[in-house]
Amino acid sequence: MRPPGEAIAALLEGTHADPFALLGVHDGPEGSFARAVLPGAEAAEAYSFAGKKLGKLVCVDPRGLFEGKVKGKPQPVKYRCQGGGHEWWLTDPYSFGPVLGPTDDFLIAEGTHLRLFDKLGAHLINHQGASGVHFAVWAPNARFVSVVGDFNDWDHRRHLMRKRLDIGVWEIFVPDIGEGRAYKFRIVGPDGAVQPLKADPYAFAAELRPKTASLTARPVKTDWGDAAHRAHWAAADARREPMSIYEVHPGSWQRDENGWFQSWDAMAEKLVPYVVDMGFTHIEFLPVSEHPYDPSWGYQTTGLYAPSARFGGPDGFARFIDGAHRAGISVLIDWVPAHFPVDEHGLAHFDGTALYEHEDPRLGFHPDWNTAIYNFGRREVRSFLVNNALFWAEHYHVDGLRVDAVASMLYRDYSRKADEWIPNEQGGRENWEAVEFLRAMNKAVYGSHAGIVTIAEESTSWPGVSKPVHEDGLGFGFKWNMGFMHDTLQYMARDSVHRKHHHAEITFGLVYAFSENFVLPLSHDEVVHGKGSLLGKMSGDDWQKFANLRAYYGLMWGYPGKKLLFMGQEFAQRREWSEERALDWELLDSPAHAGVQRLVRDLNRLHREKPALHARDCEAEGFEWLVVDDASASVFAWLRKAPGALPIAVVSNMTPILHGHYRLPLPHDGTWREVFNSDAQDYGGSGQGNQGAVFAEHGAAHVVLPPLATVMFEYQG
Repeated sequence: MRPPGEAIAALLEGTHADPFALLGVHDGPEGSFARAVLPGAEAAEAYSFAGKKLGKLVCVDPRGLFEGKVKGKPQPVKYRCQGGGHEWWLTDPYSFGPVLGPTDDFLIAEGTHLRLFDKLGAHLINHQGASGVHFAVWAPNARFVSVVGDFNDWDHRRHLMRKRLDIGVWEIFVPDIGEGRAYKFRIVGPDGAVQPLKADPYAFAAELRPKTASLTARPVKTDWGDAAHRAHWAAADARREPMSIYEVHPGSWQRDENGWFQSWDAMAEKLVPYVVDMGFTHIEFLPVSEHPYDPSWGYQTTGLYAPSARFGGPDGFARFIDGAHRAGISVLIDWVPAHFPVDEHGLAHFDGTALYEHEDPRLGFHPDWNTAIYNFGRREVRSFLVNNALFWAEHYHVDGLRVDAVASMLYRDYSRKADEWIPNEQGGRENWEAVEFLRAMNKAVYGSHAGIVTIAEESTSWPGVSKPVHEDGLGFGFKWNMGFMHDTLQYMARDSVHRKHHHAEITFGLVYAFSENFVLPLSHDEVVHGKGSLLGKMSGDDWQKFANLRAYYGLMWGYPGKKLLFMGQEFAQRREWSEERALDWELLDSPAHAGVQRLVRDLNRLHREKPALHARDCEAEGFEWLVVDDASASVFAWLRKAPGALPIAVVSNMTPILHGHYRLPLPHDGTWREVFNSDAQDYGGSGQGNQGAVFAEHGAAHVVLPPLATVMFEYQG
């Protein structure tokens, strides 16, 4: 039976709600029949995949609609088309059955599907005897959804999708296309308005900005060689392992000879050996996900599942991580589940409604960044984000996620005036939906990927950020210690004559140092937007700035907590960081800058080789004050220790005055070897020191404390 004329018209205009009901091969009262839209064809014949001719189709509408009886039961078919003196073959996408199944429907509806990245998006598969791409997208409020791309001339009438009513997911299998094809989704909203073409939220690859289409892509890598690396971390307690993190913006660490971004492969050849040589244990990349605007540094992402095309294909990023792992270096990535930009091709009003975000700007708009806030209370949105965390761990073997802007997620009134936010059901400011999302994410990641770590950038006193979920914590492995960064940098900026009045800016942090599992961050945020470089923050003349910086690094590496240093600061970059240019590597021609680099290298070696400096970073038993109240001399001294390890005394003199006979209390009599001195001539210092060792008796040793310096002594017995 012929469908009514209005149904045919809707089909040809790409506005039919169920194109699979009309197109493809169907059973009829007189046997099977086929119906297809074949633009440009004047004649068409149907064939099976085995090459058997099944029947001839007749053009029944000048806009390209063909119909005809075919032999056999309904099956996938190909059409041999002729027109304008040309011949071509076309596999009928509407002759294939669905790819998603009832189990997918159930888990997606429940919000518990942990393999969404295998189901939604674009996947190169073999389906019912044909190779092609399966497209699936969540758009529950849309009237119609089509996939458009370079394979169908961006014509929305060619591949109108099937809607799975129970879950609001649209899908279609498009045969005979492969990887590297550009595509987007054309969505008609519930009010009939055509939305801007949308990139695929689950796309594995994307075009290089300013282009915004998604790209079909295969799984990135199958020949991983990092089993030993992953096994080590799976068996380790990260809290008791050395962690010295080199934070990198991949677009500006170095540039190529043309001033353009380096590829992942080029970075692997240079960055990995550099990090190994410098003694860092981890690389942490600012967000690598696709983003349209370079100065956002990746923190406003439009493609959470796609490594940015700026640095080449996704396979290059996988090779980088594999190479880093083979060299013993872990790779962390910054992850941004707090908010997303409102670029028209992104998630904003994705299906014509506030789908991923809140409709009410008091809940859904971020005033600091002019971005949209995810609706964490919606199970599909939670699933989208949890699956993304799992995706990076599984597909790219990342060793951890540093989760950005956690504080902005936890509080409904974050950065808002009194009338700009809505209290929770209890009348409070806590965002319990975000709390549940973060707990769900951490449970999923830690539960399925042994050895991974999650690190929260959380700047408030929210309790239990790094406590397990079953202990009512958020479930993170670590938390950035923003208080350490703020207080110590404020102290180091003070003229040394005034430091005695601000002694607590160093000592106060040790009051709460073991309340969480902390990472001590000297991050990119401290060297941008007019803040200058770390060297520039130090007080005094140029000599004192370098001495202060060396002393500060010594104090930080001796302080309990894992370490993080932003690129360039390891050689005392002078200029403020800019994403538009490479670091000032030529500074290493200067002895002062090369000395700081040697100092950081040696600190990393000490940190890695001496369990006393890392094995109890997160436990109070690993720390003991030796000198806490000598404010007049601005001296700080403490002991770092761990079971079975030789203890190390860390002593900082934060004045330019040499203390030649300073009485240092020590817990053991005997020889204490000087294992680090930031005033060493090799680092650019004055060379004052203790001639290799000091001897303690009656509970103390008299030591030389160089000016503006940190010294470490290891007990020898």
